[in-house]
Amino acid sequence: MKSIEKEFFNTFTDFQCLILAHMNKGDINGITATHYNMIEFILRKEEVTGREIATAFNISQAAVSKQLKFLIGHDFIIQKQDESDRRKFNLSVTEKGRFIIENSETFRKNITRQAASILTSKELENFNSLLAKVLSHLKL
Repeated sequence: MKSIEKEFFNTFTDFQCLILAHMNKGDINGITATHYNMIEFILRKEEVTGREIATAFNISQAAVSKQLKFLIGHDFIIQKQDESDRRKFNLSVTEKGRFIIENSETFRKNITRQAASILTSKELENFNSLLAKVLSHLKL
């Protein structure tokens, strides 16, 4: 590993640790980006079905079911049977799930404000451009 790559690795690790430490404050160990995105989707829609999530995320209902089982089991969302159609189950976000989304958004806004106050406008523009370039080419 080149010296600059090692330096970037260390800096990125520090940044990742900062984010993970913040997430652990919300007692969300084990939550994945998919879980987070599903919670946020349900929160924004207010009530949604597993089928609607599968369609929106372009994934199978079996995959959605597995993710929802985790989210329900960890009290991030709840599932209620629809009163007008007993075959249908609606999902909604619990207070714990709402906390994760709101806390994460607050954290991102705080980091953004701090970065904007540390960097010049040109540095921030360059940083944003570089980060966008990296994100658009990552293959995970």
